[in-house]
Formats: sequence, C-alpha cells, structure tokens
Amino acid sequence: MSTHAERYAAFRRRQAQTSPAVEEFQGLYGFEFDPFQVRACRALEQGHGVLVAAPTGSGKTIVGEFAVHTALRDGGKCFYTTPIKALSNQKYNDLVARYGADRVGLLTGDNSVNGEAPIVVMTTEVLRNMLYAGSHTLSGLAFVVMDEVHYLADRFRGAVWEEVIIHLPESVRIVALSATVSNAEEFGEWLQQVRGDTTVIVDEKRPVPLWQHVMVGRRLHDLFVPLEEAGAEEGDGEDGSSGRRRSRKRERGRRGGDEDAPVHVEVNGEKMRINPRLIRFALEDERVTQLAHRRRHPQTRSRSAPRPRAKHAPPSRVQIIDELDRDGLLPAITFIFSRAGCDAAVRECAASGLVLTTEEEAARIREYAERQCADIPAADLAVLGYHDWLRALECGLAAHHAGMLPTFKEVVEALFSQGLIRAVFATETLALGINMPARTVVMEKLDKWNGETHAPLTPGQYTQLTGRAGRRGIDVEGHAVVVWQAGTDPEAVAGLASTRTYPLDSSFQPSYNMAVNLVGQVGRDRSRNMLEASFAQFQADRAVVGLVKRLRKQEEALAGYAEAATCHLGDFMEYARLRRRLSDIEAEGSRKRTARRRDEAMEALERLRPGDVIRVPAGRSRGFAVVLDPGLRGDVPAPLVLTADKQVRRVNAADFPVPVEAAGRVRIPKSFSTRSPKSRADLASTLRNKLDDGSIDTRAAQPLRGSKEEDPEIAEVRAEMRRHPCHGCADREDHARWAERYFRLQKETDGLRRRVEGRSHVIARTFDRVCGVLQTLGYLDPGAGDEVTPDGRVLARLYSELDLLVAECLRRGVWDGMDPQELATCVASLVYESRRNDDPFPRVPEGPVGEALEEMERLWADLHEVEREHRVSFLRRPDMGFVWVAHRWARGDRLDRILGEADMPAGDFVRTAKQLIDLLGQIAGAAPEESGVRRTARRAVDLVKRGVVAYSSVG
Repeated sequence: MSTHAERYAAFRRRQAQTSPAVEEFQGLYGFEFDPFQVRACRALEQGHGVLVAAPTGSGKTIVGEFAVHTALRDGGKCFYTTPIKALSNQKYNDLVARYGADRVGLLTGDNSVNGEAPIVVMTTEVLRNMLYAGSHTLSGLAFVVMDEVHYLADRFRGAVWEEVIIHLPESVRIVALSATVSNAEEFGEWLQQVRGDTTVIVDEKRPVPLWQHVMVGRRLHDLFVPLEEAGAEEGDGEDGSSGRRRSRKRERGRRGGDEDAPVHVEVNGEKMRINPRLIRFALEDERVTQLAHRRRHPQTRSRSAPRPRAKHAPPSRVQIIDELDRDGLLPAITFIFSRAGCDAAVRECAASGLVLTTEEEAARIREYAERQCADIPAADLAVLGYHDWLRALECGLAAHHAGMLPTFKEVVEALFSQGLIRAVFATETLALGINMPARTVVMEKLDKWNGETHAPLTPGQYTQLTGRAGRRGIDVEGHAVVVWQAGTDPEAVAGLASTRTYPLDSSFQPSYNMAVNLVGQVGRDRSRNMLEASFAQFQADRAVVGLVKRLRKQEEALAGYAEAATCHLGDFMEYARLRRRLSDIEAEGSRKRTARRRDEAMEALERLRPGDVIRVPAGRSRGFAVVLDPGLRGDVPAPLVLTADKQVRRVNAADFPVPVEAAGRVRIPKSFSTRSPKSRADLASTLRNKLDDGSIDTRAAQPLRGSKEEDPEIAEVRAEMRRHPCHGCADREDHARWAERYFRLQKETDGLRRRVEGRSHVIARTFDRVCGVLQTLGYLDPGAGDEVTPDGRVLARLYSELDLLVAECLRRGVWDGMDPQELATCVASLVYESRRNDDPFPRVPEGPVGEALEEMERLWADLHEVEREHRVSFLRRPDMGFVWVAHRWARGDRLDRILGEADMPAGDFVRTAKQLIDLLGQIAGAAPEESGVRRTARRAVDLVKRGVVAYSSVG
C-alpha cells in the first residue's frame, strides 16, 4: 500500500498534467483519461491546435468532444467533420444524446438537420463547399474537428481535407484525429506551417493488447511464442491447438521444426518469435505441393509454378465461428474482401442451424430491426431480402458491406454495438471509421482485389483491419486470427503483424472547381501561393531537400575534378572536350555502320531462295548450310537451314555481321522432310560432297571486311587536338583521367538537377495547367487569367468529379428542353462508375436522351483533347451503366423489377441514386436563373427521391 507522501506526490503530478476544465470534462465520462488524452485536451485549453495520432479504439474522439465541450462553454461554434456519412450519422446521434437535439446539427449530402446549431456534424466535403461559398454559417466558428484525417491520403477524395486545412480562417483551431501513421511528426510540421501553433501527440500503445493467431484446420495456434519457450517440449494437448477453450489460456511452447526461424519481435512488451509449429506446417505444405506437382507432371517439364496445396484443409465459415464461440472469442468480425462472399457466409451459417443468441436476445433484435425499418415501403421489403436478413439477425449473424441498404447497415452497426450480433462478415470498408469494435477479427485471406489484380495486404491495411479487435472497457485482450490457406507463409504473416509502417502521403492536386473558386476569391497569383502550402508540396519539398544536398556535394566534387585536371600549358577541359567529341563521333559512326550492315544483311536474307548454299559466319549454325525455307512470312526474315552436320535451324540477321551471298546451289528433293532423319542425312551428305569436290567456291563465301577509310570529321577533330597546346603535356593522360571523371559526374549531376526541377513547384505547375484549360474554354479571362467569367461562376458551384463536363453541358444547352425524367437519366451517366463485371454494353433509352448522351460523349472527347494539349487528365468518360436504371426509377417503376433486371445490389442502387440527387441539386443551384434546366433539375430530384431512396434513419 502506498504511503500518504506517495499519494500526495501522485496527486501533485496529476495536478501539473491536468486542469480544472479537463477534470470537469472528465467527470462527464466516469473514467480516468489516458495521458495522451489529457495532454491533447490541455493543449486545446491553452490555445493550440492539435494532431492526435493513436490506434483505432484508443479514444481519440475524447479530444474532439473536448473541443465541442469548450466551444459550448465559451459560446462559440464547433464543426465535427467525418469522411463518410455513416460516421457523421453515428457521431450526430452520440452528441445529441449528450447535449440535446437543439444544440447539435447534421449536414451531409442526404440530410440537413439544424444546420445553424452551435455544434454541427458534417462530411468534410460539406465544409469545403461552405468555405468556397463564403457561408454565413462559418461566423463564430472556433474549432473544427477532423476525424479520420488520414483520409487525405485517399486518391479520390483526399484533396478535400487539404483544401479545408489550407482555407479555414486563421482564428479556427483544428483538432486533427488520425490513425497511427509512421510520419505523424512530418504531418504535424506541415500543420504548424499552415495553421500556426499545433501540438503533435502520438500514442502507439493499444488500449487493449492484441494477440495474433493462425487457425490451421479447426485449431487455433499463436502466431508468436515467447523466446524462452519456443524450443520447449510440447505440452498441453496432442492436437496442436492453443488449449484455450473456456479458460482462454494462451498457447505456450511448441517444439519447432525449423531452428532458423529468425523473426524476433516485441509483442505487448514481451520478446517473442514465430511459432515453430507454424513453420513446420508451411514446410509440410511445401512437400505436399511438390509431391502433387510431380504426380501431375512426371517428366517435371511443366513451366508453370506448382499450385499451392495444404495438408490441412481450411475450415468452413461455420467451423470458424463455432470454434471461436467455444473458445469464448465472440463477437467477431470476419473480413471477406467480396460483397457476394459476405452474403454467402451469412447464408451458409444460417443454413447450418448456427444460433448465437438466446430467445430473449432474438426478440430484442426483431423488435429493434422492425422499428428501424418501419418506414420502408412494404412492397420493397421482399426485393431487399428483408425476411432472410431478419432471420439471420435473430441468429446473431449479419453481413456488412457497401452493397447493402444503408438502413440495414445502420441496424447491423447498432445491434453489434449492443452486443446482440455475434458474427459479422464484412468487407474492408467497415474498418474505415465506423465504431464497431469486436473481441476478435478474422481474416480469411491476406490478399484483396485492388481494381486491377489480387494484391497482398499492406502492413497498414492489416493494422487498420486488426484495429477493430479488442473492446475497451469490455475485453481484457483482443484477438486477430488469420485462416491458414494453401501457400500461407508464417514469416509473411508475422511481417504484417509486427510492422507499423503506415505512411500518410498526400494525394492533393488542383481541380477545375477549386481553381475557379480560388481565383474568384483571392486572384490567380495568391491562389498559386496558397496551393504551394499544400501537404503534397511540403512532402515534395522535403524529398527535394535530400536531392539538393546531393546536388551541392556533386557540384563541389565537379569543381575539385576540374581543378585536378588543370594543365600549365593551356585549358585542359577544352582539350578534354575535343577528346570526348572524338569518342562521340567514333561511337556514332560505329552505330551507323552497324545499323547499315544490319540493314544490308536483312536485304541479303530476303534474296535467299530454297537450295542456296550459304556460309553462316556466327551463331550456333556456324559453317556452310542449305537454305530450306527463306522464312519471309514475318516482319523479319528468318531462313530455315540444314547444316553440314544434319542440324535444322532458324537463322536471322544476328547470325550475319555482314551481308550473306549464295556460294552455290543444291537441289532439294521434292520428297524432303525436315522431320525425316534420312532426308536430313542425304541432303547434308550432298552438301558435303559439293564442298569437297570444289563445286562450291568457299572463298567467295568469305565475309568481306569493311573499308578502313577515315571519316573527314574525325580527321578534322584529330588535327584540332594535335594543334592544342595541352596535346604535348607529359601529364596529359593523368589530366585526362580527372577530366573523364568530371564528365561522368557532370552527366549524373545534370540528371539530378532535372529531378530537382521536376519536383519543385509541382502543385503550382499543375495549377497553371488547370488554369490554362479554363482560359482556353472561357471560364477564366483570356488575358492574365485573373478574373472568373460568368461561365466560371457556374463552374464554381459544381463539385462533381466531372465538374467541367457538367458546366459545358449547361453552357452548350445539351439539356435544354428536357423533361425531369430525361434530365435525371442523362445526369446518371455522370455519377456512376461501372464495376469490372458489369455489362460492357448497357442499355440506353432512344430519342432525346440517346441524342443528348451522344452529345455529352462528344463534349467529353473535345475536353479530353484540350486537357491533352495542356498536359492534364482529370475527366473520366461518362459511364452508361446506371442510365437505364435511373430512367426506369425516375418514371416510377417498381424497385423489385428494376433491381431484378439490373442485377444491382440495393445498397449500390440507393447510394448511386443519392449521388444523382446531389448532382441534380448542384445543377439546379448552378444553372442560370432564367434557365429551364434549373426548374427541371429540382423536379427531377423529386422523381428520384422516393421509396427506399427517400428514407433516412438518422435521429
């Protein structure tokens, strides 16, 4: 027990670290804050901005909520931004529960609730749009919380985070919350540069220890074991399982099969190594693979790599969940990198009779799900698979992926957070911010489709996925389980599990909308300077620093080499340049002669005919041979010949350094066959006889040597060298060696200088090219490009990925005279991107819609050509994959018929329809006041916003 003095000292330390305001805020939560949370709150209280980088589930949002608390206390405003709408909805509900609905608002692309409240939760894009529009809602803003700020690395949306950070008023303090990244200090330095005083707080300690396992067959094995126990005798159990069962004791000590398994890592503060038993399993699998390969290819001539085989078959999904349940490791999230795979896993488990809930829990699940889905039209429930979904929920099973109806996903999230759902099968999108921690995370495979190929998971992706394991305040430890598949490499798994490299790299680049907004607000020059302050340029400049240092060192070395080459008789560098020029002329002459000889050799090969006797001067067919086939079918002649030693081979220009000439002829019998040994032997014998009896002039077949006549330019340079004073220097060759070093280093230095120039001002150069496109098209004035034209002001209100194409359609009147259904159908081509298995030739309506879509394609082609001239490429082609679906939905067709024909998941349909509504709303706001398109777009929104698309479960 501690003494009074020790307790008093501890109290004084806490007093020094915290403050009354932080203590008061902490009292709202009923638990003691971690040191990093206290430090971050104290920094905010002292007037600093903060960057907090900490693992998933560590409680970073406490810091954001302290900013909310402080803003309310001081009578200011706080905006809480998130990267995705689902996270915005979740945070809105949390803050409403704490502060009341009258003090909290929500602004996303779908919802606008109490937008003038002192606390507003919003997606980052909404805040960006506010900044460009100069919204009055920004007045009184004191804090902006940027949750999941590491999203700025996202190559599609990341630029928005940097736009917000750069353009927020100086008086606003930023609270940036990030996952653990390996360059947090670098990001913090940039924040200090653009936002002023910013405190960087990095905490890498997980609040709940994470233990890594591998499931081989139906048994769990620890991925790492303590060093001192790795070679111990095998103990508890002969089956090789971790022996956890109800007590959940960690596996200890397995005798290894590979004493060289070298990977030593620190896991939860303990020195460990890869479990030798897993190394042995990998060796056994390798032997099984090789044996199966040899059986299949007994001659071992197969060029393909052996297909990996496993001695232990992977467990079924039912077996995995059943094993985790028996070991007390539920609730679990199983990551399956396929939407169809997630749905299939739920069906498989439900069909097996797996039930993970009590009757009371099943009743609670049903009551909650029915209440949340009560507003969905009854006619749509069947097509949405509602009844199968609900039955699986009652068993404690659910899927979670982007193809699900948003309402269904929100129900799954809520029930899982309440502990009622025990097994969720999810795609990786679940790891991107939604608060759904579990006791265990399972990964079926360690590779995923990235849009082009199946690529291995990176350590950063693995860390993000396993970050969901371990519920703070509930679990003593979290667990990550990798399912053993054929070809699993324990060392590769250990590398993923023990590496903490997750760099935050900017994806920022200027866009057309950004350019017209910035130029309209602050002018072109100042806009250019503002973009130079981006994190992308900051990182490029830091990379250039190292190159510049190398450049300076090499420039100093060049000066030293030039000094070492100094000659008392004259300018030796001038003489050395003459020597170098002579070498270059000779090398160029040699290249030309070689090319000329190659061309002559090709022409000579094309003149050959069957029966010609030739001498092959080089290659495997060297010696005399008979031409069997001239080989003129391809681009390059490749005659088929029979050598004097009966070998049939193809020859080509590489075998003839000089043109070949026929030295004689041999008659080839009509019955000759290259496959017949007798035919080959007879013809080769005839050839040898002809050579022996002198019928063939072997001297005429000798290659001719090239002329030794000297090039006049070479003669002139040689003469100039002899006249130079340094030519007679006794130390000439010594000077020449230094000069040669100088020229080699100068070539390398010139390349380095080009690299530095290429990385410097890269964002500003891209901005200038973007402005060049806008000037060419008339969105900026044609002079200095410092004024935004009326067309540019239309573009400034369009935030679509295809902003410039939308603006051109409005300017050219492509959509004039359309009715709402036709407009919605056309605009649908601008919001959808087909997946790789979609119909490559989707159906498109005929008539005015078809004609308008063709005109939009032509407009895109024109814009693409303008972009090419200015060396940028931002606009993708319009995509017709959602056009027919939007056409039918806008005319009022039933959901079941639309989804059945389109074979589209309900979640994809709802998400794309909401994106269509958002873009139609932008068009209504950007189109000229007198334009009929403005009214048509508003009516089109009403056509699309119906049924499941209109329903929102927020609040």
